[in-house]
Amino acid sequence: MKQGKIGVQMMMLKQDIQQYGIYAALEKLADLGFGAVEVSQIAMTKENVQALARAQRELGVQVAAMSCGLEDISGKYKYPGDTLRDDLEKIIDDCRAVDCSILRIGMLPMSYAATPQRMLEMTDICEEYARRLKHHGIDLYYHAHNMEFFRWQGKPVLTHMRERTQCMGFELDSHWMWRGGVEPAAYIRSFAGRIRLLHLKDYRIGLVPDMSSVPPQQFNQVFGTIEQYAEVGEGSLDMPAIIQAGLESGSEYFLIEQDETYDRDIWESLRISRDNLIRMGYQSWL
Repeated sequence: MKQGKIGVQMMMLKQDIQQYGIYAALEKLADLGFGAVEVSQIAMTKENVQALARAQRELGVQVAAMSCGLEDISGKYKYPGDTLRDDLEKIIDDCRAVDCSILRIGMLPMSYAATPQRMLEMTDICEEYARRLKHHGIDLYYHAHNMEFFRWQGKPVLTHMRERTQCMGFELDSHWMWRGGVEPAAYIRSFAGRIRLLHLKDYRIGLVPDMSSVPPQQFNQVFGTIEQYAEVGEGSLDMPAIIQAGLESGSEYFLIEQDETYDRDIWESLRISRDNLIRMGYQSWL
C-alpha cells in the first residue's frame, strides 16, 4: 500500500541544537521514532553538514529537505543563512553531501510582500533558480504562509504562482491554508505533482486571557492571539483527509511543524503529534 514518510521540521529544535549540537537532537528524534527531517533555520556550517551526514549513516535519518533564502533583504539586512543569490554553489554542495534532492525557500522575502505584482516578480526569479537547480538533480520548493492567500484577480496569489511556474514546487502547510481561507484537502489536490513536501500543523482556538487588566485599546491584539498552532490531532483540522490528499497528489514527506508550543516542551509536543498520528493509523510512516 502506498505511503509517505512522516518527519520533523528542525526549526523547532533550534534551542536544543544550539545547546547540545545537531547530532544529539537527531538522536532524540530517532529515539522518538522519527526517521526524516527538514533542515531549517540552522546554520549549514561544515560541522553541521558533517553531523547530518553522520546521522544518515548511523541513525538512518533521511534529510527530506534543506533550506535557504532567496536573497538578502537589502544591503543593511542580511538573510541569516545561505542565499541562492550569493551561495548557490555551496548550497548545491551541501545538498549533495547529505543526499538531499529538495531545497526549500522557507518564507517570502518581505521586500517582495507588499503587492501581488511583487510576489509574482519574486516567483519568476525563483522559477529561474528552479530551472538551474534541476540540472543538478535538485528540486526547488517554496513554502507558503497565509500572506500568499491574498485574493487577486479572483483567486489566491499562491494559485497565480503555481500557474506561472513549471519547475518550482510548493510546500503547502495545513495550518496556513486554513488561515488563508481555503479548504486544505481540496487546495492540495490543485497542486498535484508539485508537492513532494507537505507540512502537518494543526489549528485551534485558545481561550481569551483575563481581560481585567488589559487596556481597551489592546483588546483587538488579545483577540488576535487566540488563533493558535496545535499539535497534530489536537486541533480542528481533518488531518487524515489532508494527509490522504497529499498522498494522492504526490507528497512524499509529511513534516510536523509547530511554530509555537505555548510553554509546552517541544519534545512533549512532538510526542503528542506522534502518538496521535499513530492512533490515526500512520505508525508505518514513521
